Amino acid sequence: MSDTNTPAIDDSSEPKGLVRRVYDWVLAWADHPAGVWALALLAFAESSFFPVPPDVLLIALAIGKPKKSLWFATACSVGSILGGFWQVVSPYFYSYVPGVSPAAFDHVGGLYESWNFWIVFTAGFTPIPYKLFTVSAGVFGINFVMFLIASAVSRTARFFLVAGLIQRFGPSITGVIDRYFNLFAIGFTVLLIGGFVVVKMLL
Repeated sequence: MSDTNTPAIDDSSEPKGLVRRVYDWVLAWADHPAGVWALALLAFAESSFFPVPPDVLLIALAIGKPKKSLWFATACSVGSILGGFWQVVSPYFYSYVPGVSPAAFDHVGGLYESWNFWIVFTAGFTPIPYKLFTVSAGVFGINFVMFLIASAVSRTARFFLVAGLIQRFGPSITGVIDRYFNLFAIGFTVLLIGGFVVVKMLL
């Protein structure tokens, strides 16, 4: 007998892709009393292997309870940072997942050598898959403190920005977030890194 308090993946006769079914299952947690814990676990898992970004559940929870938006963002940030930390210090993913090897991350390794903090920040704040960089960080043995700081700053900034917009403007802002947030995140990151490069050149 299944637990009626736990959202189940939809098994309706209408055919759906696996990712879409998982997406719907994630959204179902928005109406569950343990939704905030599911959000933290989702953010943790997304840092290494889960295909659905935590923003999906974060937005749904924040819309349902706007006054708790920043609390939801905190839980999401902590889960994501811990997930990245676990991935860097654990050899599990690198050792057991097919196709994950140093050869697959040569390009990412070059980015680490050139950009360090900024490449992790970019992966954490923009639509670039964060999990690719958490996995490769462990493979290439990058500076752990730098990785942790860059992850904490970028992931917290992303999730708090989403939650803060919903808390300030209400559900009506979600259409703007869905349509333009990733473009804004990319533009902001380009300007931030560009400013850093200009300052570095001038100094």
